[in-house]
Amino acid sequence: MSKKYEIKNILENPKFVKMAVAVCLVAIALIFASSYIDLIPDKTIDYSSNYAEALEERLLSIVSDIDGVGDVKIFLTMDNSGENMYLENSDTKTKTVTPTVRGVVVVCDGGDDPVIINRVTEAVTKSLDIPFSKVCVTKLSEYMEDKK
Repeated sequence: MSKKYEIKNILENPKFVKMAVAVCLVAIALIFASSYIDLIPDKTIDYSSNYAEALEERLLSIVSDIDGVGDVKIFLTMDNSGENMYLENSDTKTKTVTPTVRGVVVVCDGGDDPVIINRVTEAVTKSLDIPFSKVCVTKLSEYMEDKK
């Protein structure tokens, strides 16, 4: 028997046709269901907030050790929430892009002294690798000092 005749017999076999149709229907159902089922949970929000909190804690530790700063509070704003990028032609299929710092506000007791402002601004800009224009250092409110 020729191979062409064997293939034709297989393709005309009703069992094969039923099995091929069933496989195709299952594949279509899986493709359709995959758009509704999130197999990889999105953790960028948790990652971003954890990342920002860790940065704030590290900055607080650094800035509070600067002589003359006194009590200090730090607030960071992030430019994006972080994201997972899918890579083509790579051994690792995804790459996590960390959020970038949009700005930093430092409120401290020594925030009215130009020397302290300069020291704090330099510490923040150098540790986060951001420009001076993204950092604001100001004095802690008298009201807040009374609440201590």
